[in-house]
Amino acid sequence: MKPFVYETMYILRPDLNDEQVEQFIAKYETILRDQGGQNIEIQNRGKRRLAYDIAKHREGIYVQMNYEGPGSQIAVLERAMRLSDEVIRYLTIKEEVAPAIAETPEPELQEA
Repeated sequence: MKPFVYETMYILRPDLNDEQVEQFIAKYETILRDQGGQNIEIQNRGKRRLAYDIAKHREGIYVQMNYEGPGSQIAVLERAMRLSDEVIRYLTIKEEVAPAIAETPEPELQEA
């Protein structure tokens, strides 16, 4: 069975310093690896203004993770984020993987 591909975006509190941000990124990456996650790609998108205030914060530090693995890892990861005071929002989606398109030979041109 092929593992599914997921994307998790989470927003950390804006008052965290760079070292703390790296610690949280490493923490969530470790949780994924322990639960069978593979091909983990992490992008720290930096501090950005929020569309609306969340818990009295106007800004947040955005982090995006793309990874493969079993669906059971999502519950463990999101529980850890829900219990953390540093994560103000998170969202996980299952990415649609396009099926491979079979190569079809090009039709031959016939001369008239």
